[in-house]
Amino acid sequence: MRVWPGQPYPLGATWDGTGVNIAVFSDNATKVEICLFESPEDPHEQFRIELPERTFHVFHGYFPDLKPGALYGIRVSGLYSPLSGHRFNPNKLLLDPYARAIGRGLTWDDSLFGYRYGDPSVDLSFDDRDSAPFAPLGLIVDTAFTWGSDHPPQIPWEKTIIYEVHVKGFTKLMPGVPEKLRGTYAGLASAAAVEHLKSLGITAVELLPIHFHADERFLVQQGRSNYWGYNTLGFFAPDPRYCATRDPELMVQEFKSMVRTLHAAGIEVILDVVYNHTAEGDHLGPTLSWRGIDNASYYHLRPENPRLYMDFTGCGNTPQIRHPRVLQLMMDSLRYWVTEMHVDGFRFDLAATLARQYSNVDLMSGFFNVIHQDPILSQVKLIAEPWDVADGGYQVGRFPIIWTEWNGRYRDCVRRFWKGEGGTVSELATRLAGSSDLYRDDGRRPSASINFVTCHDGFTLRDLVSYESKHNEANGEGNRDGTNENFSWNCGVEGPTDDQQVRILRERQMRNLLATLLLSQGVPMLLSGDELGHSAQGNNNCYSQDNYLSWLNWNLTPEQEKFLEFARKLISIRKSQPALSRRHFFRGPVRGDELEEIYWLDRSGRQMDDQAWNSGDVRSLGMLLLGHCSQIDEQGACIVGDHLLILMNAHHEAVEFMLPVELQKVKGLERLFDTANGDTTITVYDPGKPYLLHPRSMALFRRRAIERREPVASSDTGTVRMARMLED
Repeated sequence: MRVWPGQPYPLGATWDGTGVNIAVFSDNATKVEICLFESPEDPHEQFRIELPERTFHVFHGYFPDLKPGALYGIRVSGLYSPLSGHRFNPNKLLLDPYARAIGRGLTWDDSLFGYRYGDPSVDLSFDDRDSAPFAPLGLIVDTAFTWGSDHPPQIPWEKTIIYEVHVKGFTKLMPGVPEKLRGTYAGLASAAAVEHLKSLGITAVELLPIHFHADERFLVQQGRSNYWGYNTLGFFAPDPRYCATRDPELMVQEFKSMVRTLHAAGIEVILDVVYNHTAEGDHLGPTLSWRGIDNASYYHLRPENPRLYMDFTGCGNTPQIRHPRVLQLMMDSLRYWVTEMHVDGFRFDLAATLARQYSNVDLMSGFFNVIHQDPILSQVKLIAEPWDVADGGYQVGRFPIIWTEWNGRYRDCVRRFWKGEGGTVSELATRLAGSSDLYRDDGRRPSASINFVTCHDGFTLRDLVSYESKHNEANGEGNRDGTNENFSWNCGVEGPTDDQQVRILRERQMRNLLATLLLSQGVPMLLSGDELGHSAQGNNNCYSQDNYLSWLNWNLTPEQEKFLEFARKLISIRKSQPALSRRHFFRGPVRGDELEEIYWLDRSGRQMDDQAWNSGDVRSLGMLLLGHCSQIDEQGACIVGDHLLILMNAHHEAVEFMLPVELQKVKGLERLFDTANGDTTITVYDPGKPYLLHPRSMALFRRRAIERREPVASSDTGTVRMARMLED
């Protein structure tokens, strides 16, 4: 096998149409060897070739005889001294951090550890067994793909509706998907899957991690797997377990085809990515990639004891993002998924960790600065999970200006309100209006708030109204895992029940929670399966449940069918009403007396006063949104929508809510839905008369706007009274 000097850039294995350039970074290695395998079944390499050149701590070589489809791994030599942070061991075959595809997965064995597993001196010992028969292999790929007319949908943030979905769980049991495609990228792109997404009305899928990941050894020993995938081992490679094709060379193409199909349907693809830790775990973890390539460079080690790792996530390690090559790895990975794989954005798991250059969270760190100036990454959708598990890690409302955030405060407030807790109305108003207390002062917009009531991590919507306590026994951890702070209510009975009154109440609560989400300013995110009433039987941490607890059951009951139609109706309403998807915050204070665009009403139909706002007994609220020209379109014309009246009652008793007389109109006031029974039949009511708001229910009304396309006048004209703003 011939090898030439090659080039230090780009990193990884790159096919140029003639041969393959391979480049590997290591500050502290003495030698890097490329190992080539004949087939995935081969226990040992056919060729072992030392990279001949080293430039700026990058070992590199060019292989003129190497072609796409070749399987390879890396061996790296250097000092083995855990006490000084070095863990080189050339007996361990390593996965290239830049591998674009995976040719063979991981098989757990004691030889994968750099130390003698079970030795009394643990990681201070040295293991000389060859890990090659069990280690994952990279695959050299030809990235050429016919994208045709594919282009990013580029849906504005304010018009975005996110659907958080697991590639496998979504279609594993979907009848309309060919059986061989179920649970795969191709399955997600199938006609049946796409039709469901389109009929629902979502605009973006947020895929749980699809980067190649490893199942923790203890899970494998228990016959389980890391279903969610938050244990990354390859930042460039789509995980083969979600591929319908068994040909490793076609796996990248399958992912690209999925993206192309979803784009053609007007649906964006957002990836949930995990850069806050790797699958190698703590100092007792295996040597699979970065640890063996250059542990002291890739990982954030404890200054006082480099044998150990800084851990801000509870997963054992933290990449050393302040190292320029580690930061480059992350940026190269992100750009690759945008430019080569055509994805539209990212959700960053435990993103606060990415701001820890040392120990404290620094939102002016290199990671954010590099993204902000990057001409590619600064233009895609960026979503932060704005916390980690270490001190000072809760950073909701504090991320830099181009970022959006999972708004955990929105989730908790909405849950508490509909649970019936007092003293929540004031905060609820702020959350409904876009959480200006979190995002207004730094120049961001309501779309900075990714609103959600449920997500993969926690109860499903069905379970949120069916369980007060978690039931995670299936996880094998004595029900100790998962959060205990769920703000859930079982409606009187824990778990499944035949009590018809309880079942009716649960359906109503589900409608309340979903309707609140879709009528709030900000970007709504739905958990896949919530529209079907999917239950995980009270398990609020299904990370290892690759089974019926996680897979969506598409054999729907009549009540599930009804709820699905209600969800579709809600999304349709949101998309048709400009007042529900504003680009800017409401003018004036959210709780002012005379606003131009929003009014908060008590059940008498009058504006809320301080006594009502501060009362712990108030559990009802009216929200009047004016649809007059408060926004402009791309041509500078007024966006005119309907006036909307939202009434909410979380009390266990009915409330008579006076419909504001200011909404008087010849055609009357149209009710679009009432969650008491899920009725979406348009019904006309007379303003100035009471409306019976049933216990734990909400209703939406509209007064149709008169279409006007007037030039925009100055908005700095002061506020006017509600009655006047409702005049034609």
